[in-house]
Amino acid sequence: MSRAKDKRSGRRPGASDSRGQIAVAAREKFAELGYEHATFRAIGAAAGVDPALVVHFYGSKQELFREVMQLPPDVSDALVRIADGPREEMGRRLAELVLASLENPATRPIVLGRIRSASSHPDAAALVRETVTRDLSALTRAVGSNRPDARAVLIGAHVVGIALARYVVQVEPLASLGTDDVIDLIAPTVQFYLAGPLPPE
Repeated sequence: MSRAKDKRSGRRPGASDSRGQIAVAAREKFAELGYEHATFRAIGAAAGVDPALVVHFYGSKQELFREVMQLPPDVSDALVRIADGPREEMGRRLAELVLASLENPATRPIVLGRIRSASSHPDAAALVRETVTRDLSALTRAVGSNRPDARAVLIGAHVVGIALARYVVQVEPLASLGTDDVIDLIAPTVQFYLAGPLPPE
């Protein structure tokens, strides 16, 4: 029997390694299947562990979802720092950050898993709202334009729409466009949402 086959068989060698493998597998399954259909059995199979070990580490599926589907802190921090650069380039910098997160294999499952699950489960919907109200609102308030909460919601809706159309539904030609082309197309709209004139409330 080959060493490679040995590595693929049985329980993972350590508890910390198993927990990390479960987290990766869970993100992938939530992104692929959504919350309702990402079962402990499917997640355990993808991670190469017994489903009981998933329960052991995370307890409930709600706890698992909330823990593994948090945005990395560096992404949240990068959102707020967008306001520090030239004002006329904020939309492009935000579009670049959004596309980088969606193209990165480490963060794409988090974004898509939230979006796929948000329409069917309250925890996923709460995480999407949290991104808008905490992360995007922090950015729009730092920008200093009027109606920052409305601007954050408009940006969030635009990002969700792009992610769904390009990565989930795969609508053409958006799905096949290069990353730079998508950034070029969405940056002006994001710039307007950040700094363009909105009617007063």
